[in-house]
Amino acid sequence: MEHEHNHDACIDEALARADQICAKRGVKLTPLRRQVLEEIWQSHEAVKAYDLIRQLSSADHTVKPPTVYRALDFLLEQGLIHRIESLNGFVGCDRPHKRHQSQLFICRACGQVSECGDDSVSRALDREAERQGFLVGERIVEVRGLCARCQTQDKVN
Repeated sequence: MEHEHNHDACIDEALARADQICAKRGVKLTPLRRQVLEEIWQSHEAVKAYDLIRQLSSADHTVKPPTVYRALDFLLEQGLIHRIESLNGFVGCDRPHKRHQSQLFICRACGQVSECGDDSVSRALDREAERQGFLVGERIVEVRGLCARCQTQDKVN
């Protein structure tokens, strides 16, 4: 049975964690960086940079692309978000307190992205790379399919 997700609490927890992590690391989570992070956490789907620019701009003030990209770079550097290469978008990291290799599951029906940080998957990739004499520069693992909710809806329809 699927549990009910309290998304407001999810966003609040993510922002509180970000505040704590940045304070502990001695880096500044500026109001704009916090706004960008909050916009990314509004859903568990990939958010594109130009969508962020639109969402953060108002009738009397347009947020410039370099400003948003600098905020995204900071959030990536701090491990607060992940870049989804295949969608050219970003999603919040649900375990930013420690550096990790993650695997992302992307639902092709609803767009929901969930994170898996299973170290055994990373170790298996490292072993195979070593076996092949391959020097890993960047590791991006994105898996596409159907989330549990969409599978259930598919069966109902």
